[in-house]
Amino acid sequence: MSRIGRQPVAIPSGVTVNVDGQTVTVKGPKGELTHTVVSPITVEQGESGLEVKRPNDERDSRSRHGLTRTLINNMVVGVTEGYEKKLEIHGTGYRVLAKGSNLEFALGYSHSITVEPPAGITFVVENQTRFSVQGIDKQLVGEVAANIRKLRKPDPYKAKGVRYAGEHIRRKVGKAGKK
Repeated sequence: MSRIGRQPVAIPSGVTVNVDGQTVTVKGPKGELTHTVVSPITVEQGESGLEVKRPNDERDSRSRHGLTRTLINNMVVGVTEGYEKKLEIHGTGYRVLAKGSNLEFALGYSHSITVEPPAGITFVVENQTRFSVQGIDKQLVGEVAANIRKLRKPDPYKAKGVRYAGEHIRRKVGKAGKK
């Protein structure tokens, strides 16, 4: 048995979960999320929370058992607490500005780059070099943060660019000067 898949998903107060066949809907104070469970896996409402079960020990069922439980748990955490990814900008002249709900980046290109948030995502700008991506869907928050990081990845020589807060960049030695 999967150690993760075997654990029930705890449902805190204020959260309602509706299991309709293969569709699981989670409503909470921050919003609502829906997930369709893959066919061999079933989700049942138990006395201690949601229980994710698999019909057999085939490779396909085993690989999806823990994944399904984790996805449902992420939905419960998302509608109660939400998710946040913090990013930092390093480099001379590099900055971010909030323009309404959008972000406008100056990253050393000849033009500024505007990023619009998808539905369910909000941007919070702390200062010109620090901002965060917030939302209730863990996958969407991570994807938006990764796409923003792709605008100017930190280079290994000067470590300039957009990086996650606390991310360590492995530096390379530049070319050696003449002696």
